[in-house]
Amino acid sequence: MASHAQNDGAPSPLHRRSPPRVLLLRKPHHFSLINRPLPDNFHFLKPWESPLPFDDFLSSPDARAAEAILTYGGAPVTADMLRRLPEARLVVTASAGLNHIDLAECRRRGIAIACSGDAYTDAVADLAVGLLIDVLRKLSAGDRYLRRGLWSSEGEFALGSKLGGKRVGIVGLGRIGLEVAKRLEAFGCAISYQSRKKKPYVSYAFYSNVYELATNCDALVICCGLTEETHHMINREVLLALGKEGVIVNVARGSIIDEKEMVQLLVQGELGGAGLDVFENEPSVPEELLALDNVVLSPHTAVYTPETLSDLCDLVVGNLEAFFSNKPLLSPVLYERTGCSAGIGSVTTTKPDSVGFT
Repeated sequence: MASHAQNDGAPSPLHRRSPPRVLLLRKPHHFSLINRPLPDNFHFLKPWESPLPFDDFLSSPDARAAEAILTYGGAPVTADMLRRLPEARLVVTASAGLNHIDLAECRRRGIAIACSGDAYTDAVADLAVGLLIDVLRKLSAGDRYLRRGLWSSEGEFALGSKLGGKRVGIVGLGRIGLEVAKRLEAFGCAISYQSRKKKPYVSYAFYSNVYELATNCDALVICCGLTEETHHMINREVLLALGKEGVIVNVARGSIIDEKEMVQLLVQGELGGAGLDVFENEPSVPEELLALDNVVLSPHTAVYTPETLSDLCDLVVGNLEAFFSNKPLLSPVLYERTGCSAGIGSVTTTKPDSVGFT
């Protein structure tokens, strides 16, 4: 099992050696956003400060000596990169998903992975529910209507719909999905879900495929991870099953939805509305969406609160300190053999399906 990979080949504790080398694949904006300095008990390698192109930097003696990698969703950890970093024994990701990391290569090399754990859960769940309420009650559209002076000239604004009593399907009942469900229960919603497997610890209705889920729901909230299996999983058929009054909310990854089909159905009135924090080709957003009052857009900011970023920075530093002190990681990703097509099985943290999106 790779659950002990963080100790296999790990260096001596911090106080017995020179500062461990940690390769930053991009500027650590989570730290900079809250004006938090990087800890000084590590030697951080910053490719953007080098005169070398990034590929050349990876082949430099400094990079080849890196023992850990710190990455984000926009900075992939590829098999080629790992082959060029022979001393790397740990990848720490500050993203909720894992699709930017070559998990098979990490497993083959015995490289431990630490994820964002619970740091993002509440903030993302809050925004998911907020987007759903906004679309149903037309809050953003009403705000624009008022600001343009249309209340006095055009009269009463269009009716919105209440959240209470809605049938809401959650795609991916991991940590975030569970928190979304708890929040929606408080509004009196009927919750159902689709996930890799049925969860024995919840009473929500389970559907084995997302088309059936959509057929029986008024709204879908996407909380699953992006994989080969989930890419464009929310396709035209699923969206049509959701229907002309149906609402789709996505706080996971843009490519889980077939964006072109979604845009077309929204424009044609075949889909009721959408609340989107993520898009297929960020930061590019389809222009058609900008003109639709039944669509609420957010620039991939679900995780960005001061509280969340502070917790995340604590977790990143804590994982690095734990690894280089030969202690268990705070938020490890464990590998499980399931015989899936990727050949690496599924991954999870210390709780079942507890990686933020599942």
